[in-house]
Amino acid sequence: MTAVRSMPTPGRTVALVGLMGAGKSAIGRRLAHRLGLPFVDADVEIEAAAGCTIEEFFDRYGEVEFRAGERRVIQRLLDGAPIVLATGGGAFMDPQTRALMRERAITIWLRAELALLVERVARRGNRPLLKNDDPAAVLQRLMSIRYPIYAEADIIVDSRDAPAERTTDDVAAALAAFLQAGTRPAAAAGAAP
Repeated sequence: MTAVRSMPTPGRTVALVGLMGAGKSAIGRRLAHRLGLPFVDADVEIEAAAGCTIEEFFDRYGEVEFRAGERRVIQRLLDGAPIVLATGGGAFMDPQTRALMRERAITIWLRAELALLVERVARRGNRPLLKNDDPAAVLQRLMSIRYPIYAEADIIVDSRDAPAERTTDDVAAALAAFLQAGTRPAAAAGAAP
């Protein structure tokens, strides 16, 4: 697939936010291809900067230190040329990181239902926040805390139990509408009323 020609160029980074399992990396890669922009996964960049996995970093230093490192990496990425950026689930929760992203990027929340998130995270065993508790219970708690903050994103698109291309279509359409309108809507394509 080629870059979307009718879509206005974002001119700045497009940052995907949402809970683990929402599809930020899968959709981000496809969206980057369509926009003709590089794709960067913040978690991969954090691991490269730290010289260890995120799980190892959490175990050694804790979440507070992880969030500080995450903030530095995201700031560095936002200081560069426009990219499509998949962020970790907690990145947008940090007020400083959120302010940076809102200032320097177009933020898109990939919102997903609990059952879909549980199904998706069950496929991967490297989720530090899910290590010692029931994944559904943890995700439900995270949803209650994080969803009101994620709702501050420029665009909201539902991540559905559908092929990634279909969700990417929804994200591309919402982004195009956002760019054409030149405003910060409360919700966009696929969002519930």
